[in-house]
Amino acid sequence: MNEEIKGLLDELQANIEGKSKEQIENEIKSLEVKYEELVETKAAELNKSVEEIRAENSELKANLNLVAEQADKLDIKMQENKKVVENKSVDPLKEMITKNYDAIKDVRKGKAVEIKAVGNMTLTASLTGDQPRDYNFDVVLHPNQKVNVADLVPSISISGGTYTFVREGTVEGSIATQTEGADKSQIDTAYSMIDVNTDFLAGYAVYSRKMKNNLPFLESALPQTLRREYWKAENAAFNTVLAAGATASTEVITNQNKVEMLIAEIARLEGGDYSPNAIVVPTADFYDILVTEKSTGAGYGLPGVVTYAGGQLAINGIPVVKANWLTANKYFVGDWSRVRKVVTEGLGLEFSESDEDNFRKNNITARIEAQVALAIEQPLAVIYGDFTAV
Repeated sequence: MNEEIKGLLDELQANIEGKSKEQIENEIKSLEVKYEELVETKAAELNKSVEEIRAENSELKANLNLVAEQADKLDIKMQENKKVVENKSVDPLKEMITKNYDAIKDVRKGKAVEIKAVGNMTLTASLTGDQPRDYNFDVVLHPNQKVNVADLVPSISISGGTYTFVREGTVEGSIATQTEGADKSQIDTAYSMIDVNTDFLAGYAVYSRKMKNNLPFLESALPQTLRREYWKAENAAFNTVLAAGATASTEVITNQNKVEMLIAEIARLEGGDYSPNAIVVPTADFYDILVTEKSTGAGYGLPGVVTYAGGQLAINGIPVVKANWLTANKYFVGDWSRVRKVVTEGLGLEFSESDEDNFRKNNITARIEAQVALAIEQPLAVIYGDFTAV
């Protein structure tokens, strides 16, 4: 059998079910033409008759006939399948009766067929599970305090745990004009060595590794929370130091308002040659000052004494700062260059999986801390007052 024709015939038989009868017949005709060409070619080459060559290749011819028979059978099968598909188009009423046969067979006079009515689709009635969501992993955090004590004062870094500075005491005697032949005027002063010890201000949080893996926002939100809580704690601690170390005010609210009290404090500091550069008040008092009615003839009624522009309130050019860490009704008026934040170790945020039994429990510890202190180098430079004093 000719190998070329045999290969084409094998391929046709392998793919016969994917072809229509017409396609198969066309390919058989093409193979028959090749078969006849083969017979004539071989007869000429071997000097034999065409009948002899056909006899030698009778198997090939038989296989061609077999493929033709298979095509007829396949066509009959496709027609039968088509009828089955067409017969599946059943009347909807007939289909309903078939499905509800058990209920319908019991129908008798006075008893109606009950079929579930079509209703409106709602999430409650028609949805199993939760509806799709859109997630925003930018955590809505609580706000930071707008002003920190550290924003008001200069900082100094030290290598140890104690900051010692020298404070001048009372000066006795005076410089005076010398009387000829008499002793010159003598003065003396004392000095104090002031120690300020730094301490750790710290806190930590522990969370599981599973929480870290399952909540993608955790490791960005938690550090922000820890920093905010640190600054709130530092402000509270430094406020306590300021309230105890600053000079107590002697001003009272009787016969004056809050603006007039603050102007008097500015005058007292400048009278001592200090240069006040910030007034700190609670937020409620800040806005109370904004609506304070100027009394007739009050000095702060002069142009430029009390100004408010771009959200910044100032008295005599000195900014008034809102501080929510300050106790209600209290205030500071100060030359803040005479106060220092002392830093042994700056603010640090660290994470550890080896703290205590974290390794065994798959936990992580986040620690935030700083070794700091507040040094009021000159108590006379800061005044601590009370708007309710009478």
